[in-house]
Amino acid sequence: MAITAAQVKELREMSGAGMMDCKKALVATDGDMDKAMDYLRENGMAKAAKKAGRVAAEGLCEGIVSEDGKTAAVVEVNSETDFVAQNEKFKAYVDEVAQQALASSAKDLDAFMAEPWKFDASKTVEEALVAEIAVISENLKIRRFAKVEEPNGFVQSYTHAGGKIVVLVDVETDVINDAIREMAKNVAMQAAAMRPKYNTRAEVDQEYLAKEKEVLLAAAKNEKPNANEKILNGMVMGRINKELAEICLMDQVYVKAEDGKQSVSKYIAQVAKENNARVTVKGFVRYETGEGIEKKQENFAEEVAAQRKA
Repeated sequence: MAITAAQVKELREMSGAGMMDCKKALVATDGDMDKAMDYLRENGMAKAAKKAGRVAAEGLCEGIVSEDGKTAAVVEVNSETDFVAQNEKFKAYVDEVAQQALASSAKDLDAFMAEPWKFDASKTVEEALVAEIAVISENLKIRRFAKVEEPNGFVQSYTHAGGKIVVLVDVETDVINDAIREMAKNVAMQAAAMRPKYNTRAEVDQEYLAKEKEVLLAAAKNEKPNANEKILNGMVMGRINKELAEICLMDQVYVKAEDGKQSVSKYIAQVAKENNARVTVKGFVRYETGEGIEKKQENFAEEVAAQRKA
């Protein structure tokens, strides 16, 4: 029988499940509303929908590299609590999502979620997530993924704090040995610890730089109202260079530098020279779990008091 939009709307309001899930349930049950509701509950769809509004800001990131080292992927999967994030079943699920990302050809998250699930082709990635929510009984979210490919070198992965931070580093090189790999790992550790926003200065938004120069010039004029243009420009460029040295990975001071001055780019050049290699770090991806998500502040005492009052 044909399923009407009104039926889908009614079931959606009853269950809180997604529109496509409601339509699927009605088709599977020949439009029987009660059976469709049971279908949603049995498949975890209604349960997952009720949890969807709850903030998922904990979880894990995971990086995975192909056997030949030339392709890598990183994913962030969120949970509501750190307790679940440390659960072995959740960790196994995150690993599966990472494997899915490594094999994926999706260009964005919507396409990724619509792909057939690698471990059960009868489901999409979205449907597999819904099923996992039903099992774990927390709101879960595949927040983001990235894939890096380097045919002329390798991709280095580094995981910090058990999956709270994952970094992928894209290394183009004509020599791959232990020393070059160690250098790549050190650069990945640098990115994990120092939180650069860009790889090189060339990536920095030019409009941002122009605006920053305006602001710094005005500040310099207020500090030294009688200074000439050359002095003021020198002050501005000095401050710009200092800022770029903090936000650009290649310009950062290498944290393991013995003299405390060597930049990351000079460290890479040194290792390349020592190994008679041509090496370029073309870019990096850095994921930190829950980054940018506003976490709900829980007050356990207030929660208990409210329950007693109720």
